[in-house]
Amino acid sequence: MVVGELTEEREVVIIGGGPGGYNAAIRAAQLGLQVTLIEKGQLGGICLNKGCIPSKIHTHAAQKLYSLNKTSDLGIECSNVNFNLNTLQTYKQHTITQLRKGIESLCKANKIEILYGEATFLSPNKIGVENGHNYNTYSFNNAIIATGAKRYPIINFDDYDALTSTSIFNLNELPSHLVIYGSDYISLEVATSFRTFGCEVTILLEEGKEHFDFDGSINRELNRILKKNKIKIYKSVSINSIKKADNNTSISFSSNGKEQMLHCSHFYSETTVKPELNLLGLDRANISVTESGYIKVDKTGRTIQEHIFAIGDVTDGPPLAIKAIKQGKVAAETIANNNSEIDLNFLPTVLHTVPPVAFAGLSEEKALLEGYKIKTSTFPLASNGYATITGEKDGFVKVISEEETDLLLGVQMIGNGAIELISTGVNTLEMVGREEDLLFPHYPHPSINEAFLEAVEGLTKKAIHLPPVKNKAKELHKLPLSQ
Repeated sequence: MVVGELTEEREVVIIGGGPGGYNAAIRAAQLGLQVTLIEKGQLGGICLNKGCIPSKIHTHAAQKLYSLNKTSDLGIECSNVNFNLNTLQTYKQHTITQLRKGIESLCKANKIEILYGEATFLSPNKIGVENGHNYNTYSFNNAIIATGAKRYPIINFDDYDALTSTSIFNLNELPSHLVIYGSDYISLEVATSFRTFGCEVTILLEEGKEHFDFDGSINRELNRILKKNKIKIYKSVSINSIKKADNNTSISFSSNGKEQMLHCSHFYSETTVKPELNLLGLDRANISVTESGYIKVDKTGRTIQEHIFAIGDVTDGPPLAIKAIKQGKVAAETIANNNSEIDLNFLPTVLHTVPPVAFAGLSEEKALLEGYKIKTSTFPLASNGYATITGEKDGFVKVISEEETDLLLGVQMIGNGAIELISTGVNTLEMVGREEDLLFPHYPHPSINEAFLEAVEGLTKKAIHLPPVKNKAKELHKLPLSQ
């Protein structure tokens, strides 16, 4: 077949079938557009097949295993509990396959055409799709680039391949000692999960890092929990060499100037994300890339070409599926002439660690740096009735508000239920909510939700399940009974 001999016409072409791409495809189809979705690998992209879903299956298993250790006081004896990694791997593959088939069914139900192959721009209005010996060309009215990114270890030695966020969850045997170089959320999920599975775990923070990049209160509680669970942390680490002999890996490093040596069975490295753009032919579509390697877009996902959009990891911002999903929907809605845009200010960050961490908005430190006069209140889960029932009392809910206006600026949480509860904080932040907006509604009892309520009440020293602050005791006694 001669290249360009026959060019088929398409209305909307989406390149990449990950969470951003397939969400964009379904939303566009819902709005009456004819959609062609092109995927070079498997639907669901890295997120479903190698990233978010596989990792969260492991973290969910770890959280379940951890919870079993809290059941003896309830009369549930689990003294002979065993963890089988191979069984978990089988369950993981079954779950991934089931979810992928679900995406395929949804695309079929929405009459979305799916093409498998590598797509390349031939001009601003034409692409070629290669799949083995088959090559076809398509013209289009609108296109969405959703090709995602690849992850690379932040540290690399020519003679040693470190485990990464896509390979660590494919192990068929548990490490006897896992050393983790990194401080991002995936590194912490790996650390707490494999420690719960029974592995010895050591964390090496990158050179120049003395703590994790979270609110100071989260860092202190996280460090306490990691220490309690016997996860050792070395700070400001510079690795000199990594050598492997048989089943043993030797790591030579310095920590705050002190030379150290560790021996382990497995070594994991945090990864950095780089967009996959080299083979897209963006120059032929007259789309430029920034110095940092991302496609520049506006609040609708539109590139410098009005009819071409880009979403997800190929654009600047945190490499999170929730960003890609929102961008995909907004791009599809814009193509369908709906008013829509994306704002990443209150994007929640969640860690499926043991216990979980979740936050949105400003940390205390960031709020002060930005010049706000703030109030903060922290309510410990140990003072929450339902946390006491479940026996999972580590953690707290912390709220930060502006002193003069009572405007909510940020929410920081660590502990069981944090990931589900953070949506309350995100909704309030998005609605420019104030303390009164969180104090007025009813909260279910008993529940972890009440910790959020009492954290907000604590901003005015009215949290019921906290003792009065000594120097404020007289003020509290003067409050009217109606308050």
